Amino acid sequence: MDKLETIFHWQKKFDSELIERRGLQDITMEQWIQKETLAMLSELAELIDEVNFKWWKNPKEVDTEAVKEELVDILHFFVSMCHKTGMDAEELCQRYLNKNKENFNRQNGLSEKKGYEVNE
Repeated sequence: MDKLETIFHWQKKFDSELIERRGLQDITMEQWIQKETLAMLSELAELIDEVNFKWWKNPKEVDTEAVKEELVDILHFFVSMCHKTGMDAEELCQRYLNKNKENFNRQNGLSEKKGYEVNE
């Protein structure tokens, strides 16, 4: 099992146990996405707090371990949403690769969508 598949496996196991223990079987996919998006936004707010975005405050030293923990929290909710929509690690990887290729094409002026290319 590769690393992404391992992450997907353990997140699915966690989600299944959470749903069972907390009696959350009746929550729809739409409701899950709403809840997990809100949870991810909360984690993103915690992440931004770690990197001195408040220009009106004296900056503190960035705690890279705390930043990494917030990134992992975000990943938990992201992978959980993938599961809820029926997307596995293989599909996510393929969709990522397709989109990444398109992003390169856009930057290089090779995309059907115009307006992204760099004017040199």
